Amino acid sequence: MADSRLAYLAALERKILWLSSWTIHNANHLRAHEDGLKIGGHQASSASLSTIMTALYLAVLKPEDRVAVKPHASPVFHAIQYLLGHQTREKLENFRGYKGAQSYPSRTKDVDDVDFSTGSVGLGVAQTLFASLVQDYVKAHDWAKDHREGRMIALVGDAEMDEGNIFEALLEGWKQGLRNTWWIIDYNRQSLDAVVREGLYSRFEALFRSFGWDVVVLKHGSLMEAAFREPGGDKLRTWIDTCPNQLYSALTFQGGAAWRKRLLDDLGDQGAVTRLIEKRSDEELARLMSNLGGHDLPNLLKAFESIDHDRPTVFIAYTIKGFGLPLAGHKDNHAGLLTPTQMEGFRKASKVRAGHEWDKFEGLEIPAPDVERFLASVPFNVRGTRRHQAARVPVPETLVTPQQPSMSTQQGFGLILHELARSDTALADRIVTTAPDVTVSTNLGAWVNRRGLFARNEMKDLFKSERIPSTFTWDFGPKGQHIELGIAEMNLFILLSALGLSHSLFGERILPIGTLYDPFIARGLDALNYACYQDARFIVAATPSGVTLAPEGGAHQSIGTPLIGLAQDGLASFEPAFVDELSVILRWAFDYMQRDGEGEASERSWLRDETGGSVYLRLSTLALDQPQRNLTPELTEEIVDGAYWMRKPGPNAQVIIAYTGVVAPEAIKAVGLMAEDRRDVGLLAITSADRLNAGWTAAQRARERGLVHARSHIERLLADVPPHCGLVTVIDGHPATLAWLGSVMGHRTRSLGVEHFGQTGTVQDLYRHFGIDAQGIIAAAEMIAPGRPIRYLKALG
Repeated sequence: MADSRLAYLAALERKILWLSSWTIHNANHLRAHEDGLKIGGHQASSASLSTIMTALYLAVLKPEDRVAVKPHASPVFHAIQYLLGHQTREKLENFRGYKGAQSYPSRTKDVDDVDFSTGSVGLGVAQTLFASLVQDYVKAHDWAKDHREGRMIALVGDAEMDEGNIFEALLEGWKQGLRNTWWIIDYNRQSLDAVVREGLYSRFEALFRSFGWDVVVLKHGSLMEAAFREPGGDKLRTWIDTCPNQLYSALTFQGGAAWRKRLLDDLGDQGAVTRLIEKRSDEELARLMSNLGGHDLPNLLKAFESIDHDRPTVFIAYTIKGFGLPLAGHKDNHAGLLTPTQMEGFRKASKVRAGHEWDKFEGLEIPAPDVERFLASVPFNVRGTRRHQAARVPVPETLVTPQQPSMSTQQGFGLILHELARSDTALADRIVTTAPDVTVSTNLGAWVNRRGLFARNEMKDLFKSERIPSTFTWDFGPKGQHIELGIAEMNLFILLSALGLSHSLFGERILPIGTLYDPFIARGLDALNYACYQDARFIVAATPSGVTLAPEGGAHQSIGTPLIGLAQDGLASFEPAFVDELSVILRWAFDYMQRDGEGEASERSWLRDETGGSVYLRLSTLALDQPQRNLTPELTEEIVDGAYWMRKPGPNAQVIIAYTGVVAPEAIKAVGLMAEDRRDVGLLAITSADRLNAGWTAAQRARERGLVHARSHIERLLADVPPHCGLVTVIDGHPATLAWLGSVMGHRTRSLGVEHFGQTGTVQDLYRHFGIDAQGIIAAAEMIAPGRPIRYLKALG
């Protein structure tokens, strides 16, 4: 019995191809371009997925399914959403323009129903794998009981499979028992610059099978399969299966006559196969030879709808780049655009009247009311919006802060989490921690002992059952709250991204904390940026950090990470020196990562904190003497805003020392020694250079808009500092992190820090080497504010 959907789907497939191609053409040829730059839009790369996406979105997908669309198929996605009522004509007309439909699907910038942002190739693919693991986590904890499990689906460009992060994710998926994941490879055999290597599909097959995936190859369409059943069809099939990629692409571009000549030349006069070829017109032969599995709706529906299990599945779908367009198959078509003449011919072939190019049902032979009824019945679209809301998890007014005379911030972080693990609170129940094979060395061990490791199946700690003494109990189970990863930082940040979107994807709030060594943030920086771009919510605690990790030396001593914290959008960066500061910041972070309001900027800080975001904590392993103090509400507020006076300067101050993080004792010592000969020396403790800088720039913008009273937190802190006063900043990272402070009020500034790869040695060796010890601080102060240095320089030796 014929599938009644096919007539609608075939008509809509052609419509989607038209709309996506026209959207790109309009942006490049019909919209005014003020700057003269090429707009682009990837007509060919979009076209290769038009059939697959039609089948998925208009027939196969359910509302609970989630999809990462390959970046270059964005126009097809927007066209489908336009037909379903989730995208506007105005935004399509402004594709790749200011506030128009985005170049690549974006959760945060597009108005249509984007599940996962894509753009940096490969990351959206891996995101679906980790989203599936998060779905398992949510279900195993008996949450989201009213939500059906969905499939996490990636539409993958074959050239994306060159990305290393995909293979890292595959290995992690195998370790974690991956389920409910489909990857559909758009195997058009063309990349940005070339035609892909022969036989790549067999490597894909072997790779996925080795990781336990089912592999479905969609090579031949139903027209091809029918031809193969004709006399001589076996020879045609053999020719197709052995045809080199470049030749297939070239013949596709040349058309039916070229196909005929080449087939007859290669196969010769072989009777049955010759008759098979000759009985078809050039147009029919071209249609037959381009009827690959990825462009055949009947076979696509059969393949997708035959999957009745939750095993991960990869579909290798043979397609043609530029399918259905005049540039189909040409090796230069990746960035190619249809000319106005070609587009005019395509318009006529699509039966679209001039002036009606944007009409939703223009050119369709099926009556519009029938098409509307079909679209209204599409399973994917029946529930309307697919983004969920989740209640906020209550956060206590304070967190239990460990009281020890000497601690590092890394140790304090572990102890704070241990106290949370011991508590019976909703906050503790919703925290999930994760680390790339550094759980113990980043002080998560006590948390894991209390809360366990997550796995869908129970697995007891063998050392414990064998009564072998061990500090750590490593029990795995469905209720565990730590996800242990292999040592791949890309996976860490993509998992944090998936965990940090759980409230929107699955309707359940999770508060993720990821830990790693601070130097290795750079290994996963693309994925961290991707997670922030999606507005995922998480805490990343990076420790140990800086040259204070003395004996490690070299690249293990992070230098530029404070600048990453300063510059990364969507990430509030902190570097506390003391554990009581960390406790305040961590409590604030649990609340901040749950905010999603549109509130105005606070006139206290000029930061739009109501919008929320993720948090980066740069922590250290060096134990410092902890201050014995009660944190007043005012001090707590200032710690969160980014800085406070540890020693407020007096009216005759000649110099101020501003420090961040673990170098606090050196700054304190330097100020104490200078105070013997200088009056009113100030000491500014900076807990967040990022938030100070963001507040300052925001206040300046506010003043430019006419709000003349706008003053940021750092401007108020420095307001009473005499103009002649010198400012010395110090950090065990790059000095540019704090160098901008002198611009706030025009103070002469000397910024100390680390600009070159580290050295091995003791902490004091390295501090002396880089000039960030007390003596280096005093010497810098003497340079910008000369005084009487002899006595305290002698005291330092």
